[in-house]
Amino acid sequence: MREIAFIKQNKEKWLNIEQQLSVKNKISADDWSQMYIQLSNDLAFSQTYYPKSDVTTYLNNLASTVHQKVYTNYKYEKNVLSKFFFYEVPHIAYEYRKVLYFSLVLFLVFVSIGVISAANDDRFVRLILGDAYVNATLDNIAKGDPMAVYKGSSNWGSAIGITLNNLYVGIRCYIYGIFGGLGTFYIMFQNAIMLGSFQYFFYDKGVFNESIRGIWLHGSMEIMAIVIEVCAGFILGASILFPGTYTRLQSLKIGFKKSFKLFISTMPFTIFAGLIEGYVTRYAKEMPNVLNYIIIFGTLSLITFYYFIYPLMVHKKTLKK
Repeated sequence: MREIAFIKQNKEKWLNIEQQLSVKNKISADDWSQMYIQLSNDLAFSQTYYPKSDVTTYLNNLASTVHQKVYTNYKYEKNVLSKFFFYEVPHIAYEYRKVLYFSLVLFLVFVSIGVISAANDDRFVRLILGDAYVNATLDNIAKGDPMAVYKGSSNWGSAIGITLNNLYVGIRCYIYGIFGGLGTFYIMFQNAIMLGSFQYFFYDKGVFNESIRGIWLHGSMEIMAIVIEVCAGFILGASILFPGTYTRLQSLKIGFKKSFKLFISTMPFTIFAGLIEGYVTRYAKEMPNVLNYIIIFGTLSLITFYYFIYPLMVHKKTLKK
């Protein structure tokens, strides 16, 4: 079908949906879902046959707006928090799943660079981690307790300090996205390089297994939360760089609203990781290995399921309504 014929065939339907968006009529979530399904089908057709056309951009933006209406009008029997965490955030994660996958892959690439750099330059680890930390850790390794750094203060003191630091890192990952995503990119690069060199340092000193049991007890959830916060920062930056058919200000408002919700959703995971680091990690050496790995894979599975799998389930459920 020629593009002009495609537009002529569906123009009235699209204008009707635009009209519904501009008025304050009470439309049910089911009706919005039906509109979204129709737009999704039209968008898929347009992306296939007219990928670079303005009509594809138009449909993408219109579908995104209607998608918002689907979940904002969806009636939950539970409270607002349930709606936020079990419907709104998963839909945002699904909508920006490509950005999420990109953030994860890019983070892993930079971690690999940190590992390779540390493996090929003896000075690199000290450059990244600092002489004081490296020397203290070498002393702890010599004493037979590589993870002694996590036992330096009280449980609650460690938990609070660690959580505040992790929240600060997450805020920077997100807020720096306002600079077109470049600030987020830089913070992610710093943390990923540090993680790679840090992990190689323990491998090189022959205490890799001890570091896995200690660091990743809290690190599996903490690092994945940073990846999500990086994703939120990229979404914010993209809303400025690529406004599409919106004005730049309109695009920023939409991008900020969605990315901020995604960022806020990481806070419970970050706080939980801080509690594990403050209260559990210090006992990693004394704990049975099986318990260490249950915590590591359990926390990693939880946050991975929530941001990568659950959004697909919610999206499919929404389309069936």
